[in-house]
Amino acid sequence: MSGRIPRDFIDDLLVRVDIVDLIDSHVPLKKTGNNFVARCPFHVEKTPSFSVNRKKQFFHCFGCGASGNAISFLMDFSHLDFVEAVEDLAGFVGVEVPRESIEYPSTGQKKEDLSSLYMLMEQVAAFYVGQLRSSDEGKKAVEYLKNRGVSGDCAGDFMLGYAPDEWKALTSRFNPKLLLEAGLLVDKEGGQPYDRFRGRLMFPIRDKRARIIGFGGRVLDDSLPKYLNSPETPLFHKGKEVYGLYELLEKNAKPQRILIVEGYMDVIALAQFGIHYAVAALGTAASQAHLDLLFRFSSELVFCFDGDKAGREAAWRAMEPAFSSLKDGRQIRIMLLPQNHDPDSLVREEGVDGFVERVQAAETLSEYFFGHFSNELNLSEMEGRAQLVNKAKPYLDKLPESVFKEMMFARLKELSGWVGLDVLENAATLASKQVSKQHSKANRKQPQDKGRLSSARVAIALLVQNPRLAELVEQRDIDWNGLEFSGADLFKEILQTIVDKNPASQAVLLECYRGHLDEKSIKALALLDLQVPDDKIDTVFCDALDRLLTQARETVWARLLDKSKTEGLDAQEKELLRKMQAAKLFGAK
Repeated sequence: MSGRIPRDFIDDLLVRVDIVDLIDSHVPLKKTGNNFVARCPFHVEKTPSFSVNRKKQFFHCFGCGASGNAISFLMDFSHLDFVEAVEDLAGFVGVEVPRESIEYPSTGQKKEDLSSLYMLMEQVAAFYVGQLRSSDEGKKAVEYLKNRGVSGDCAGDFMLGYAPDEWKALTSRFNPKLLLEAGLLVDKEGGQPYDRFRGRLMFPIRDKRARIIGFGGRVLDDSLPKYLNSPETPLFHKGKEVYGLYELLEKNAKPQRILIVEGYMDVIALAQFGIHYAVAALGTAASQAHLDLLFRFSSELVFCFDGDKAGREAAWRAMEPAFSSLKDGRQIRIMLLPQNHDPDSLVREEGVDGFVERVQAAETLSEYFFGHFSNELNLSEMEGRAQLVNKAKPYLDKLPESVFKEMMFARLKELSGWVGLDVLENAATLASKQVSKQHSKANRKQPQDKGRLSSARVAIALLVQNPRLAELVEQRDIDWNGLEFSGADLFKEILQTIVDKNPASQAVLLECYRGHLDEKSIKALALLDLQVPDDKIDTVFCDALDRLLTQARETVWARLLDKSKTEGLDAQEKELLRKMQAAKLFGAK
């Protein structure tokens, strides 16, 4: 469906769901004390370190550090984005996901419910499959597939079909308005809409949740264009989706590597030979969004390109998004095929074992990158080495801060012999440290855990873990003006969030901080084991808060007295000191 999911619904959903029941349906849990444990689904381990707490509605792995609420679990476990995870969670508890209506600025018309488009795409795909199997025209496509060695089972796995060579094959069977919105009709000004795909072998494009979002069509003769894809629609964004991902994940949810090839038939041909880890970009160069999507499922990506000039150019165009995506733990390799071969022809000639050996022996990104310049430039000359620095450095600058980035700069220095690189690296490092320093100052100061927990840390952690405690703070009518203590800004921020959002639980409060600057700090506080019995939480919190406020007032009192003797106080400070003197005189807290 279109439109934003209301925040109130998400909060209510987290209250409805029991995270223990949810996770137990994916990973069998065993009760141990107050928690439920299992071997972590996010990393390999022999003994359980994955813990789920029913009271907090929170999971945490003490081995790899994964943690969060029910939504976070589904995002990590099922490789979903936020919206998809909310939709799956709603399905788990049996409720529909409402949407806030979105209006087009120009017309005020509400967007169509996307569920009707998804249903249409399923129906059209079924129609195409039927045409492939039973129509006279479809026999041409069947013959083509047989000549390419594609079996009926493989064609069924990929839902291959055939679009009749007719102008109105779809308009006579389905809702024209929905067909237009789904990109299945072409609407020419002054004429009648007609079918976009005609006389083509059809490749349904499915997202990772098995929903058909678009189509690709291939002609069976020499007419052009050879391949035709769905246009951009509310369902289909070719810069964010790849062909074959759903089918890949059906065979292996956690592949060791993913092979990125150039076409639909490459994916299908490799699958026919049992190589089920290939995907293809949809008529466009691989983007950073493509790579980030694929890295959610595997830490190693292998680009596979034809060995001709066009293939080499395509390989080099992949460098820019590749460098931007390479965080620590990720690896990209480049596999250039022999001349006059594509994946289909090569796997037939060399066999599966030979093809897989080529995949495993593919050049690392670093080898390919510097090898490209070594072949292009004369590095024995000063001019060639200078060009190397000028051409290579902009790519290396795109790398996220990591050991790999440092090693790539070291390799550039080695090849170019330019001592000035040290200056650039040091300047970049200094700039990075300055940004980090400024960021740290902007962040709210966190109470430090040194041995015994500070009053501030206890109070803030208890507030995060038990949002209802905000009522006790409000009852005290505290004047926060001038009070200073470690973590004061964070405490007041959390308190204000609770007052504004009224979260029913810790899990709901954590959701308020998803993507927030303080998300990591809030999670750490949520995980802090204070070992406070349930019937003592209010007392311990109030005691910690009293100590905290007393310490803060004493600090401000001492500072004002000292300043009054040296520099003198302004009017506001004098008034604050007067109030504090009155409070001390009457014993107020």
